Amino acid sequence: MKRIITVLALVALIGLTAWTLVNNKKEVEAKIYKPDADKKVGVRTAVAELRNLSQETEFLGSFSPNREIEIRPQAGGQIVALPIEEGQTVGAGRLVAKLDDEQLHYQIEALQVTLEGYQNDLKRYENLVKGDATPAVNLERTQLSIRSTQAQIKQIQKQIANTTITTPFSGIITEKMVEKGSVVSVGAPIAKVTDISILKLVVQVPEKAINQFHVGQSLPIVTEVYPDAHFTGRISMIAAQGDAAHNYPVEITVHNSTANPLRAGMYGSIANTNKLKRQTLSVPRQAIIGSAKEPQLYVIENGKAVLKSVAIGTTTNEYYEITKGVKSGDQVVISGQINLQNGTLVSAQ
Repeated sequence: MKRIITVLALVALIGLTAWTLVNNKKEVEAKIYKPDADKKVGVRTAVAELRNLSQETEFLGSFSPNREIEIRPQAGGQIVALPIEEGQTVGAGRLVAKLDDEQLHYQIEALQVTLEGYQNDLKRYENLVKGDATPAVNLERTQLSIRSTQAQIKQIQKQIANTTITTPFSGIITEKMVEKGSVVSVGAPIAKVTDISILKLVVQVPEKAINQFHVGQSLPIVTEVYPDAHFTGRISMIAAQGDAAHNYPVEITVHNSTANPLRAGMYGSIANTNKLKRQTLSVPRQAIIGSAKEPQLYVIENGKAVLKSVAIGTTTNEYYEITKGVKSGDQVVISGQINLQNGTLVSAQ
């Protein structure tokens, strides 16, 4: 009797479980979205048509000075004059610093006395040699001594000239490293001169756009600090080798303006417009779906969205050139593709 009750209980439990599973399945299926095959999906469309494509690309860079140099003396010593200040505009050949050259002048004076003695000896030996009163070798030695002393005087004079330190070109004193009374050694930096009468704007151009530029080309330049001012630059250099990211430095020179003065380190940008030489079939960028290797789009045919594979040519910020897959006049979907499948009924807007 107990066995029969146990079997009946198991059968009832299994039946209850089965009923629960069937009921849950019905509830789940009721919640699943089932698209209405006859319901139209609203989409936005555009027409594939011939266009003169052009793309304006902007490249940002920063201005660097035309010339910049650290002034370093070729002589050492104490600075006795330093008539410059940071921010001062100086011309070419302007005195930057004067080193103490008193000891060098004393050496020149001593050598001149020695030279005078040799020259007097030379006159006496010339007379004595004529009368065979002294060997000719004494005359030759005196002549060599005169030449040696003259060479020493020239060396000291060069050292004296090196104690006067001047600017190699016009510019602005952007840094002063020493003060009057400082003792400097040969090659120690004294000041920095920066020439910004002409500036260089260096921008990085990617490989795909580098052939749009050439040396000597004039380009408009836009700056953040003077958004309404117009500057024109000329390409002076295009790098022969790019970096690891295949970007190539392009250098554009621009003359500084007194009305809108530029400074080294400011940002500037150039805009280059790349125009196709002919009309080309194109669609808005929003129409393209899929991957870059296998681009696709939906074309409206007889009220249905038909998925087609296409081939892409030139691209701009707004359009893709289509070289294969659609024809001029085709209506392509540009919005709402996420709700589409091949053959979906659509309502075009």
